[in-house]
Amino acid sequence: MEQLVEYKESARITWATGDYDAMMRQEGLYEVGPHLVRRIGVTATDNVLDIACGTGNATIPAAQTGATVTGLDLTPEMLDTARGRADAAGVQVEWLEGDAEELPFADQRFDVVLSTFGAMFAPRHEVVADEIARVLRPGGRMGLCTWTPEGSIGEFFRIVGGCLPPLPEYVDPPLLWGDEDHVRELFEGTGIELEFTREVSNLHHDSVQKAIECYATWFGPVVLARRALESDGRWSALRDELIELFERHNTSGGTRVVFPAQYLVIQGRRS
Repeated sequence: MEQLVEYKESARITWATGDYDAMMRQEGLYEVGPHLVRRIGVTATDNVLDIACGTGNATIPAAQTGATVTGLDLTPEMLDTARGRADAAGVQVEWLEGDAEELPFADQRFDVVLSTFGAMFAPRHEVVADEIARVLRPGGRMGLCTWTPEGSIGEFFRIVGGCLPPLPEYVDPPLLWGDEDHVRELFEGTGIELEFTREVSNLHHDSVQKAIECYATWFGPVVLARRALESDGRWSALRDELIELFERHNTSGGTRVVFPAQYLVIQGRRS
């Protein structure tokens, strides 16, 4: 348990590093949140929880429907940014610092549970799935967006992860959330019926060099990887691998980067 607490503290530091909001704005990934909210059909009568909400990708669009919305995240720095974005959007959200593996809510509290590329990074997947099922009311809906292992972002994380120490044995690999069979196993016996759809979000950068600069400056996992690898001269090798990845997947036909990022939409309804 002590090791798990230390791992979560390390994760909190990782996601607080850099400027996640700036990265999201530059590449256009904020489009996923409104798309998920529409797909799940959030309305003004719903009580909504966004787990591992980050800077409010799905939280704020859900609040814009008039719904009662709570955003929960492990990283207070993310929540500070989310509050500012919600204020600018003119919506009310209850922001809470908390753990996806130990939701601080009563059973059957919410009509809708959402997460966009957040809950997938909690270390114990089955615990997260059980917590989602616990707080979801009968008839309630779930909508999760997770990166797929075989997509370009899956490849991105494998390249970066290959330069870092392996995950502890008690941590489930985040990309497994993008595998339908794994997700079915997680929710087996929870009373949540599942439906899967694969979507693509086109990430945009002015050039390959700008894409690398974006991640190395603003995306916490890569920022910390760069700092660690620069000390022993290995950053240039990782940088070259990332350049090759962006060049290979670029669909713009020019110097600008259009990077198709495949993700899995996991929809569920609790019986």
